[in-house]
Amino acid sequence: MLVGKELLDKARSLSNRPEDEIAKGCGYVGPSGRVLRKGFYRALVEAKGYKLRSRGPGRAGTRSSRGRQAEFRTRVHGNGNLLIGHAYTRKLGLEPGQEFRIEVHRDSGAISLQPLNKQTLQVKKQ
Repeated sequence: MLVGKELLDKARSLSNRPEDEIAKGCGYVGPSGRVLRKGFYRALVEAKGYKLRSRGPGRAGTRSSRGRQAEFRTRVHGNGNLLIGHAYTRKLGLEPGQEFRIEVHRDSGAISLQPLNKQTLQVKKQ
């Protein structure tokens, strides 16, 4: 990832391109290929000579060094699936292979997961 004068020079040379292409051209791409816009914009501002406060722990709206943080939101995907995600299953201490009964509460629009223990599974199989 370019910084300082090198970043400014490269960004200027790509200024006729879309923002994402400029960020990619300056090296602001994560391991998954996602454009790191916030890091790119932050580096541009700092390269222009503005001093930004550090992103220390405890400041509202900042992320720690652990990467992306769970937002406690999701959306229905185009195929109809609703993904909960690893951050939530880890937070609840859920293990791979655990099974749940899905309860739909139409009146409130809520969905809840009720853990099935091994006894409950054996009763259902009979």
